[in-house]
Amino acid sequence: MDRIPSFSKDHDKLATGLHECNTVSGVTTWDLRFKKPNAGDYISPAALHTIEHLLATILRNSDKKQNIIYFGPMGCRTGFYLLTVNMGYDEVLKLLKESFVLALGFTEVPGNKREECGNYLEHDLDGAKEECKKYSEILQNL
Repeated sequence: MDRIPSFSKDHDKLATGLHECNTVSGVTTWDLRFKKPNAGDYISPAALHTIEHLLATILRNSDKKQNIIYFGPMGCRTGFYLLTVNMGYDEVLKLLKESFVLALGFTEVPGNKREECGNYLEHDLDGAKEECKKYSEILQNL
């Protein structure tokens, strides 16, 4: 099998931040890198799950909701992927800056009932908000 593009990048050289990966069939994949890969600092599974719920809810309720295809975690727990259509870097950066500020204001996890989530018991709102705060600071410096 061919090596997929994300495995072709030297992860020891990836930095935190926002990176455009590629555009295929009009869909752009964005790498929201919260943590430096292979540095021993990862997002906990419960916080990762909660960030997914928070940001998926915020992005799909934003004024750009028609441009959002997907938001979800990286298996390595160093960040998230955002898939969009018809959005450039500056527009995505602005949306993310606004979205992470909104995430810090949540007092409960959206979609956190048994009938709404396949793993509703594994959430960490405080941990998620701490990770969102750190990533928001990264975004502010871009």
